[in-house]
This record gives sequence, C-alpha cells and structure tokens, in this order.
Amino acid sequence: MKKLLSVILASALVVSMVAGCSSSKTETKDETKTEKTETTGTVYNVCNLVNGNLGDKSFFDSAEAGLKQLQDDGRITYTTIEMGGSSEDQAKWQSYLEEVSASGEYDIIICGTYQMPDYLKAVAEAYPDQKYIIYDDTSYAQDNVLHISYKQNDLGFIIGTLAAALTTDTSFEGINEGKVVGFVGGVDSPVINDFLYGFLTGAQAVDPEVKVDTRYVGNYIDPAKGKELAEAMINDNNCDVIWGVAGNSGNGAAEACQESGKAYFIGVDSDQETTLSPELAAVTLTSGLKNVGQSLIWVFDELDAGNEHWGEFVELGINEGGVGIVTDKNFQTLPDAVKDAVTAAEESVIAGEIDVPTAIGDETNGVVTLRDSMKP
Repeated sequence: MKKLLSVILASALVVSMVAGCSSSKTETKDETKTEKTETTGTVYNVCNLVNGNLGDKSFFDSAEAGLKQLQDDGRITYTTIEMGGSSEDQAKWQSYLEEVSASGEYDIIICGTYQMPDYLKAVAEAYPDQKYIIYDDTSYAQDNVLHISYKQNDLGFIIGTLAAALTTDTSFEGINEGKVVGFVGGVDSPVINDFLYGFLTGAQAVDPEVKVDTRYVGNYIDPAKGKELAEAMINDNNCDVIWGVAGNSGNGAAEACQESGKAYFIGVDSDQETTLSPELAAVTLTSGLKNVGQSLIWVFDELDAGNEHWGEFVELGINEGGVGIVTDKNFQTLPDAVKDAVTAAEESVIAGEIDVPTAIGDETNGVVTLRDSMKP
C-alpha cells in the first residue's frame, strides 16, 4: 500500500466549504430577484436549503460547487442556508422552507435528499407561484416542482465491478486472499439501496463467490460510527475494499481503511481524493460520482434554452452526466485487468446491454434478498 501512500494530490477542492454543527447562512453578493444582463441573459436568484451541513465532501458539497460555478459564470446569485442534520435541526426544516417561500425573494428554491419531499409538499402547495427544485427525489409530482433523480444503480454496478475485480486480484498490494468487500450506507432507504443493488449485481457478475458486508450508519453526519462499522468489516471479515455511501458518515470508513493499513476506500458523490486529507486520499482508489452540481447546471442550461421542466421527474444517468466514476489519479495505479473490467462495465451500461435492477419502486424488495444472500 506504500505506493498509494506516496501519491501527491494534484488538484484542490473547487468550492469553499462551510462546516459546523449548527445551522448557518452563507450570503452571496447579490440578492436581487431575477434581472437581465446583455451578456448572460436571465440571472436567477436562488436559495439552496441544505438539510445537513456543508463540509461532507460529497453530496451537499457537490450541489454547492455547481451553484458556485453558476454564480461565477454570472448566471445566478444564491444564498445557501445550512439547516443542520440532527433530529433537533430536523424539527426546523419546515419553518425554513416556509420562511424563504414567504419572503418572495427567490426565483427558485432548491433542496434535496429523500428526507425533504414531505416538508416540501405542503409548502409548494401553499406557494403555487414559487418554483422549487428537489434533487434525489422520486416521490410525487407537483406543478411548481422539478424532481431530479439519478441512476445510482448503474453507478453501483460499475463500482461493484471494480471492487470485486480488485478483491480477487492478490497481485495488488494489500489485497488479501479472501473475496469480501464492504458497503457502508447512510440510511437503509430506497436511494441508498439503489446504490447497493447495483453494487451487489456488479460484484456478483465478476465473481459469484464474492461476498459483500453491508452495514448502515443510520444517518449522514456521524463519521465516528462509519469508522466503527468499517473497522468491524476489516477485522471481522477481512474486507479489503469498502465503498462509503453515507455522506460525512462515510468518511469515517476512509479513516478505518487508512489506519488499519489493510483496506482501500472508494468515495461517493464528489471526487473525494481531492477533498479528503492526503493520508485518506492515498487509500481512496476512486469515487463514484453522483453529479448533483452538474445536474443543477443542467437545469439552468435547460431554462436558458427555453425548456422548463416544472412538474416533471427527470432522471439523469451516465449518458447525461448525472453519474460517473473518477478514472485519473489513484485509479490509474490499479491493475490493467481491473481497469479493463470497469471500462467494459461502463460501456455495457451505456449501450443498454445490461439492465441493472433498481431498488426504487421495487415492491419485491429484491435488493434485500440479494444483500442477505451475499453476506460473508
């Protein structure tokens, strides 16, 4: 593993992140409602409600990076409000939504994750003229809401292919004789299990003997718990590759991999090699990207082109840039056979040659059956 520990990271985080345990508000330089400029067209005033905190180095930071790029390009002004992610904070999410909606200041209000639809539904009904975007949601349609979802099952298939191909290749430093990989999820929920379903399917396609140790933190804000779960995976079942799909909680799994010296980490949502410390980045092989920020840029591209999607469900996959995988930096140190397996998996998904099962709307709960059958 020494060769990875010596990796020098060549890129830096493109957004300035605000971390903290309590709710906070980050103001941008202009809060003027929609204006016109000769060079950029419509400039939208946007409010970004984070049901957690920035600094997760994955999901929320990805959304923030996309909005910052839009502002830097002169296409929006925006305010980000960090609402906090604890149970105490959650009790205030509705009031935040109501407050920003009632203010009439914003052209578009953005929120995300599976936890927000019920809060948004009532507010969107009360303010029918207000436009909303909710990402990572497939709940119910409303005329003034654009719902964005991602094909994280396809992404999971590619990452599962990588993990299984690597755990079976003992020529790579640090890979043991066992065929066990790990999945640290945030919450046992349809979206997280959609990642998992693809991951399990991809691993099984590589080698039916590969086992997957699946554990859930129960939230996205507890890296200590994520670390504890990953340590158990490594110590109890000799997991040598672990995918953290749990926001900031998942970063604890990276710590467990690095401190043990026996396992490698795979990041999620953002390119975590560029956001984690050099020590943790050195054991991070790649990241499965859920390009939340890019999907928000896509929305404003569509608006500028005259295409409005209010009241619609939009699903973005590999072809649309909604999901993807990091293939530079540490990924390039992997054995050629592993990289080739990843490329083949990605090409098969893009070509539609494989239909990856999804946990979204899966009444048969097939992901649970497969998860249980692949336990070590």
